Amino acid sequence: MPLTDSSDALSQPLFWSKARRHLLGADPVLAKIMERCGPEQLVPRNDAFFSLARSIVGQQISVKAAQSIWDRLVKELGGMTVRKVAAANQERLRSCGITRQKSGYLLDLAKHFQDGKLGTQSWNKLDDEQVIENLIQVRGVGRWTAEMFLIFHLLRPDVLPLGDIGIQKAMRLHFNDRNPMSEDAMRAKAEPWRPWRSVAVWYLWRSLDPHPVDY
Repeated sequence: MPLTDSSDALSQPLFWSKARRHLLGADPVLAKIMERCGPEQLVPRNDAFFSLARSIVGQQISVKAAQSIWDRLVKELGGMTVRKVAAANQERLRSCGITRQKSGYLLDLAKHFQDGKLGTQSWNKLDDEQVIENLIQVRGVGRWTAEMFLIFHLLRPDVLPLGDIGIQKAMRLHFNDRNPMSEDAMRAKAEPWRPWRSVAVWYLWRSLDPHPVDY
């Protein structure tokens, strides 16, 4: 279920403290990670285009590489807004280090917002799987990108992005002596985290990088 009564006027997640208390008691390994991270928490930007564009840039590359490319895009375009991306072309976007494929995805995403196909969506009326189904109709938006949107823009509390390379790495590191884990094994390990798996994965990301993941 949605966490607010407004689809896009979202603020910091009000459930964070409750989720922390649950997770600290549910998993001693995760509890140690959380205690090292201190009081910081996810802070959304309340910008649907930003979240989706940032996720597209970050697909299948490291957080560091994605940040570098994003910073270059922001500098080149003077910001990452629907209007500024739509006014660019693939060559200009590619000059910032983004692939031809992803540059096409960004332009298509901007067009969807300009056409009103996404910018006016009442996301709060949809459950998680309905949001994913809606978003993956956009070229370049797959399940992972939609899951980032659920976590960082819609603040859905119980998302477990098993396809995320950072989560896969963190799960191996903290729960399986660095050995690979199947999706079923990862899902089983995360079962005690329900209904706050989004918060747990945010802390797992933090365990790999001192800077908060931002989409």
